[in-house]
Amino acid sequence: MALILVTGASTGIGLATATALAAGGHLVVLHARNTRRVSEPALLDQMHDVIYGDLSRLDEAKLVAKRANAIGRFDAVIHNAGVFRGPDVLAVNTVAPFVLTAVMTRPARSIYLSSSMHRSGSPHLTKADLSSGSSAAYEDSKLYVTALALALAKRWPDVMAHAVDPGWVPTRMGGPSATDSLDEGHRTQEWLATAAETEISPRSGGYWYHGRVRQPHPAASDPQFQEQLIRALEEHTGMTLPA
Repeated sequence: MALILVTGASTGIGLATATALAAGGHLVVLHARNTRRVSEPALLDQMHDVIYGDLSRLDEAKLVAKRANAIGRFDAVIHNAGVFRGPDVLAVNTVAPFVLTAVMTRPARSIYLSSSMHRSGSPHLTKADLSSGSSAAYEDSKLYVTALALALAKRWPDVMAHAVDPGWVPTRMGGPSATDSLDEGHRTQEWLATAAETEISPRSGGYWYHGRVRQPHPAASDPQFQEQLIRALEEHTGMTLPA
């Protein structure tokens, strides 16, 4: 039985992940933007706890991390929350996972939701003004969070850190034309969060798609780009990611 936080779990892949993990006997803490997003008693009864907070806001992302720490040290954190377009893309997809990583007590495992679209992202950080709130490319945000996951695998060898491409699945974000299975879309991150450590290879630093390791954008594995990204996030948030 593992204690697992799933962010952005009121709908879509996050909800499927949280409910499947709870059905498997794990203690799941569901994160949602606000109380209006999750109100069904039957769902709430399945969860060990619920944390509310708008991850597009830096102050609320910090508060979500502090509330998570009050619950205890997590066995796994699944950074699932995501935005596809608009002014909150970088805040939710990149900055919030960094904030939770920097503030929360280190979990045993950290899993970051990426996308195959990260391969079209730009590795030129000057194009991304993290503090502006202006529209940014989804592709860039997913390249950044993939690089963060792979950087963390090197920086914190005691934490198993992975990035997962869930595929193009028929959720509100993916739309009805999506060609991948919703079941497959959440199965890999569940496995990475709960499987025996000896079953996972590589132990840390993998980029996964449907249970298999794939090759990410070259910049995601580039130590120079990783450090440039972390410095930019530290400057933007005022937080330090310990070496």
